[in-house]
Parts: sequence; structure tokens; C-alpha cells
Amino acid sequence: MMTAEEIERLIKEALPDARIELTDLRGDGDHYAAYVESNAFAGKTRVQQHQMVYAALQGRVGGVLHALGLTTALPKS
Repeated sequence: MMTAEEIERLIKEALPDARIELTDLRGDGDHYAAYVESNAFAGKTRVQQHQMVYAALQGRVGGVLHALGLTTALPKS
């Protein structure tokens, strides 16, 4: 189980400018939906953006964090 604060901290360490919205889908700290905006996503495919977020979580997705529904985007101007 991971807290929303821990997820946000790990993402922010890798993507300092990220704006993150997390939703605990079941209230169990094990299934989250995340929306992540970052300028670091510029020029990256959606798959590459998701890989960047998963890398920030240091292998915890699928283990300590059972499920993460992920949406990524560039900041709106």
C-alpha cells in the first residue's frame, strides 16, 4: 500500500514541475488514478510519458501499488 503523499513525492522528485491529481479509487491505498502534467513530457509520445511516471515510482506499480490508472499531459498555456 502507498499513500497519495508518497506517490506524489516520488513523481515530484523525478518531475519537479509536475502538477499531480491523485484519486484513491477504492479507498484502500492500493488502486489510484493519477493525472500528471509536466513540461518534461514535451516531444514525448504518450507511452514515453507514462514510462517516465512509472520510472519515477521506482518499480512499485504492480507490487506495493497494485494499480495506477494514468493520464499524462503537457501544461495548458
